Amino acid sequence: MTTSEITADLVRDLLRDQHPDLADLPLREVDGGWGNQMWRLGSELAVRIQRMDTTPDHQLKERRWLPLLAPRLPLPVPVPVRDGAPSARFPKLWTVMTWVPGTPLDHGSITRGEHAADALAAFLRALHVDAPPDAPVSTDRGAHPRDCTDGFEHFLGSVDAEAIGRDAADVRAVWDDAVAAPAWRSLPVWVHGDLHPANVVVADGTLAGVVDFGDLFAGDPAWDLAAAWLLLPAGVTARFFATYAQADEATVRRARGLAAVKSLFLMLMGQNGDRGLPGGKPAWGPAGRAALDRVLGERLP
Repeated sequence: MTTSEITADLVRDLLRDQHPDLADLPLREVDGGWGNQMWRLGSELAVRIQRMDTTPDHQLKERRWLPLLAPRLPLPVPVPVRDGAPSARFPKLWTVMTWVPGTPLDHGSITRGEHAADALAAFLRALHVDAPPDAPVSTDRGAHPRDCTDGFEHFLGSVDAEAIGRDAADVRAVWDDAVAAPAWRSLPVWVHGDLHPANVVVADGTLAGVVDFGDLFAGDPAWDLAAAWLLLPAGVTARFFATYAQADEATVRRARGLAAVKSLFLMLMGQNGDRGLPGGKPAWGPAGRAALDRVLGERLP
């Protein structure tokens, strides 16, 4: 089954087969999404349906852990409420989840920077607690920057040189510093793992929720702390880390390097979007360039 065949009629048929009490609620497709497609269901729910993901692991992870994490997180997150099983009609997984109101940051903006810095810091303080022994471990995220050098080189080499300009040496210096930083030596903590502008929502000029926990894992919090540069406007990075108050110097260095490589990724996705390539996101290019400017320009005292 191809992406184009995931239609409103299909989603409604799946609901009618497995959750008929929800089948007549208003239904509309939500822009965005890659591994999973989202459909707004009524005013309070959404259907998350497996699209490009080759395995159901992301949705199964959200089903297992989000009901346990959500009650202690200070920002809204999606919570699974109904399971959708593969069937002859549709052979992949789908889940009915609570809807998180707001506008994705890649289509919105943060104008209350200090409020957003405090909100993000409080959210990550609440999330970054010791994970249980059976928590998922990432196979492609969560590594020390020294083990991600191939990815850094790929992104640095793939983004048009003129988009990076004279900053290339400074970007590499930030990355080299992260590679040289000591590793995370405490117990693994819960990490969202994929905080970028499309995975948070904003309202009233500040952060209003966090979505897409498919990459959730136990490991190094630096992977989330990179969001201080990726998500927040200029001038509030120091406030974020002061409020978070749990990151030592080495963790900040790793986080800053990871923010650099994530900024390059956003720029590459924007470049691909400008060229009409599959999966490209034109709006991500300016967001990535702005994030890279913050990485290079905002050092902590």
